[in-house]
Amino acid sequence: MLSRGGELYLELMKRVLANVVYEDAPVGWYGDLDGYDTKARSQGLDLPTTAHTMVGLKRLANVQACVERVIRDKVPGDLIETGVWRGGVCILMRAVLEAYGVRDRRVWVADSFEGVPVVHSASHPLDRDMALHRINGVLKISQEEVRENFSRYGLLDGQVDFLAGWFNETLPGAPVDSLAVMRLDGDLYESTMDALTHLYPKLSVGGFVIIDDYNIEPCRQAVWDYRSRYGIEEPIEPVDTCGVHWRRTG
Repeated sequence: MLSRGGELYLELMKRVLANVVYEDAPVGWYGDLDGYDTKARSQGLDLPTTAHTMVGLKRLANVQACVERVIRDKVPGDLIETGVWRGGVCILMRAVLEAYGVRDRRVWVADSFEGVPVVHSASHPLDRDMALHRINGVLKISQEEVRENFSRYGLLDGQVDFLAGWFNETLPGAPVDSLAVMRLDGDLYESTMDALTHLYPKLSVGGFVIIDDYNIEPCRQAVWDYRSRYGIEEPIEPVDTCGVHWRRTG
């Protein structure tokens, strides 16, 4: 049971990570927003200039709920996010562990820290069409900056591990024994498929898969293809207009 102080700590963490406290404006060229918009920030529909996450309050609440559930149900395993941007979601994962006094789980921070892969002739067609690397100037956040963001919250410690590099290179041999929550935020087909291929087999029964970019066709198609290939039939539950999750039952 979390104390009232713990509840307030996690609520404040979410509000600070999404910067609904100081209401920073989105990147000027992103979308049609003119200044800070409360609804857009809540749903993660803007691209903040300074906030430590772009996923919004609803998806942050989902992360908290999933981590709390696996703690309560004693589902074994660590927590991972693939594609972390400024690190806000992973910081929240670590904060939840801290609030509950959990010392036997780790948070894995997996990212290239170089932005998204540049597409080429052999890339998946949906990834080529999207060409998300064109905004790597905004998406590329260094490992040093993410570490510093953890430090600002007093949460950079031995329970935080970094997996730096492209997913197809780092995830196959990642020293992760088991997972209780895996959150995928790689946007692209290949990034999503790499994460599912190498991490889903490590997900404990009762663990959660969270897909941040299900509203994006390349990501959604990768999820469909993987689930179809392995006969995964657990229902996909919406989080907001972008994200979804499901819980592994077998």
